[in-house]
Amino acid sequence: MRGLVARYYLVLRSVLKEKPHLKTCLTRCKHCSILFLTHPRNAGRNDLGCPFGCREAHRRKKAIERSTAYYRDEEGRGKKQELNKNRSKKDCPPELKQEEAIDDVCDVDPGIVNHVRLVTSLIEGRNVSLDEIYRMLNSRMRQHSIDSAEKSFYGDLGFQKTPP
Repeated sequence: MRGLVARYYLVLRSVLKEKPHLKTCLTRCKHCSILFLTHPRNAGRNDLGCPFGCREAHRRKKAIERSTAYYRDEEGRGKKQELNKNRSKKDCPPELKQEEAIDDVCDVDPGIVNHVRLVTSLIEGRNVSLDEIYRMLNSRMRQHSIDSAEKSFYGDLGFQKTPP
């Protein structure tokens, strides 16, 4: 993990060296204290969560607190009792069909993709579309084999005439 953060900071430092005007967009996560680039309209704020998980975790935590508080008061308790009564009366809903994955879209967290789009737009000085980001990620994230030698199954002694 430390290696990833160190590489992230190395890249961030090189971007800031190349584009010094982005230093105003640099902010620190209030939860984990990691530095990250934010939109210029959020420059100078110190109450932001990073897009690497803290933002989503804080949102989930607050939603749970709101829900718990609601269902503990009189109105919420009545609502919950009604929901529970209705649940037992209804038949189970049919299974929802999962949307088929599009080959052109890579399997990456949408929050991270939006952050990559924002940072890329800031660096390039233009609006970058999500389609461009997905195409870029697909071209970068394809795994290529390191070994170009012919693959063989385990136990295949085609390359050895006599066993060891």
